[in-house]
Amino acid sequence: MKIFYFRVNIPYQAFEQLYRTPNTVVKVVDEEGRMIQLPAMRFVPFFSQLGVRGRFQLMLDDNNKFQQLQLFNQ
Repeated sequence: MKIFYFRVNIPYQAFEQLYRTPNTVVKVVDEEGRMIQLPAMRFVPFFSQLGVRGRFQLMLDDNNKFQQLQLFNQ
């Protein structure tokens, strides 16, 4: 299992555009400097009136397959 931590701050209107565009990805840099690319759709559960913001925890299996994305405080 691989675990990554990163912060995201995408305003409402910007994320709304990402969400409406098929096959859009969000690129982030994790806290250790690694570039991560995720489908924008993975962030839909965290989309609010503020957009998408917070510190996230991404879990991948040993084959780099998505397991879980969750809002992770602290």
